Amino acid sequence: MKTLNTITSAHWQPELGHPGSVVEGLSDIGQAIQVILLTPKGSDPHRPDFGTNNHHYLDWPTNIITPYLVRESIEAIQRWETRITVIQVNIDIEGSTVAVRVVWKVADGVPTESKVEYERTGTT
Repeated sequence: MKTLNTITSAHWQPELGHPGSVVEGLSDIGQAIQVILLTPKGSDPHRPDFGTNNHHYLDWPTNIITPYLVRESIEAIQRWETRITVIQVNIDIEGSTVAVRVVWKVADGVPTESKVEYERTGTT
């Protein structure tokens, strides 16, 4: 477990759900993607355009929501996480869970994948 005393990277942030722990390097980027995709656009008063509108589409019929989630996710990540290039975004829907899988790479890096899950309140 990384802590404030053991940071070795220029890029780091507190680890979500683990007080006193930090993420750095590629894990920092993966967590940044999660923060971007899970933040409803307009909920950050200092950055009203930060985040996505993905939450608006979660309860839409399964066969319709994919292009909306892909578009919102790509636009938000490209705007707010400039350290990476998005290669592909895939949507997996199983029951009440919608997973957004983002394949990305750091400049001149190896492709990496981040997964963000949403829970749907009503499934159609």
